[in-house]
Parts: sequence; C-alpha cells; structure tokens
Amino acid sequence: MYHERGVRQPEIAAQLNMSQPRVSRLLKEAVDRGVVRTVVVSPEGVHAELEDALVERFGLRDAVVVEVEGPGVDVVPALAAATASYLDATLTGGDTIGVSSWSATLLESVKVMRAKTPSVAQEVVQIVGGSGSPEVQLHATRLTSRLAELTGAQPVFAPSAALVGSRELHDLLSREPAMAETMNAWSRLTLALLGIGSLDPSPLLRRSGNAISADDQRQLRKLGAVGDVCARYFDANGIPVDAPFNDRIIGIEPDRLRAVDRRVGVAGGMGKVAAIRGAARGGWINILITDVEVARDLLRD
Repeated sequence: MYHERGVRQPEIAAQLNMSQPRVSRLLKEAVDRGVVRTVVVSPEGVHAELEDALVERFGLRDAVVVEVEGPGVDVVPALAAATASYLDATLTGGDTIGVSSWSATLLESVKVMRAKTPSVAQEVVQIVGGSGSPEVQLHATRLTSRLAELTGAQPVFAPSAALVGSRELHDLLSREPAMAETMNAWSRLTLALLGIGSLDPSPLLRRSGNAISADDQRQLRKLGAVGDVCARYFDANGIPVDAPFNDRIIGIEPDRLRAVDRRVGVAGGMGKVAAIRGAARGGWINILITDVEVARDLLRD
C-alpha cells in the first residue's frame, strides 16, 4: 500500500485498524528484512561511484567528476560550470575565500557563476602574487574582484608578482603595508580555490611573466617535481621539493595552505594527472573537481 500505491501512513493505519507507529515499525522491518529495497539510478553525466571512490582512495572530503564530450576536447568549460555549481551549493555565509590568481579555469568559473544574495563571504583574498604582464594582469584582478562581487565580499589583492627577482626583494615586499595586510589575511581563510599546475606553465601563466624559466623546469624535473599549487612544487607523493626559487615566491606557504578547512582543487585533462594525484596525496587539496577521464586514471593504480 505504501510503496506500490502511494497510500499515506495515516490512511494505511485507518484501513488496517492499527496504530500509525505500528505501520512505521512494519515499514522499517520490511527494509531491514530486504522485502523493500531502494535503487538509485544516477542521471546521465553523474558519476557518483567515481566520486565516492576518489574520496575513499585519497582521503578527500568531497569530489566532483564532470563529463567532457569527446577525446582531446577542452575541459575548461565543463570544469568551470562544475566549480560554479559547487560554489553555488556550498557557500552558505561567513567564508574568507582564498583564490589562486593565474587559473584559467577559475577565471571561467566566475564568468558563469550566479550572484549570491545575501552575502555569503567576508573576503576574497589573492593567495599568490597577482601582478604581471599588463596584458594579462587584468585576468588575475578580475578573478578576485568578480568573485568578491558575486559573493558580497571585500576583495583583498596581492600587489606583487608571484615570483620576484631575489630573496631580498621578497622580504622587502612582504613588509610593505598592502602586501603585509594580504599575507595576514591568509591566516583567516576558511576556503581556498586552487588551480593545479603541471611543470609546463599554462598559456595564461606564461603570458603573465610569472612562469618559471626553462632552467628552473629542468631543475625541478631532477628533483622529481610533478606539479604545483600556488607556485609551490611537489613530487609524485605530494611532498614539497626544495625548488631553487622557493624563497622568491610571493604566495601562501604550504603549511598555512594545508591548514585551510576546505581546499578545492580544480583541474583536468590527462596532461595534469600526475600533478592532480600528487596534490591529492600530499593534502594540498581535500576537495577535487575534475573530469571523468582523469578520475578513472587516478583510480587505476
């Protein structure tokens, strides 16, 4: 009566001359005995089993796997849409959001994200230097300012390049009031939105002037590096490598980043599998948004 004909419990109780609590107990017993079973059929394009497997394999807090049509297709639009949807569902108020400046996927995400009302965040903070080539610096600034606008937050910019020329310049810039204020905000983060980079810089990062040199890339390969988060490079197990330019990076430190409660890594494409695996193994991220091909490859070994 309940499961097949949709009769409500009070009506069942009246027709069968029994109490409603007894009806509830019998329905529960039917489930416990296996008389009634629940079957969930996932809609096309939803990969709940892959997501659950990623969470279990890498100890993640959550995972989102998106469908991308056809081999070799640009994964950015699908990842951007999934990231916008994730933020729409999970931003509930009071967050201080850190954002890595030079992620093309995150930039696309804010283009398709809906404005939230009332405010769901207090600050949106750049967590890696946002200055660079004038032709592309606008991207980093737009990412931070637009996300702040959409969430009703105050933007906090990082007025420096991500990679500066010397340790002395790094120390000097870190003491500048505007940059010092930004660095202090990194300790207040409750959510970090992170691109995951491979050793080959993305076109956006390359054009910005913040990419590492070819010599640095060769040195990183010798050290076993596979990728980076916020210009902090790590090996296949996610262990930070002693890069020759670590003391010249204007960006959030690994320990401070991994102390953030929610660390959302957004990356896809088979060229980034090693970097994504290392980021997950090393705890650089605890939430992953990626595509189905990458998800399957991450679960193969």
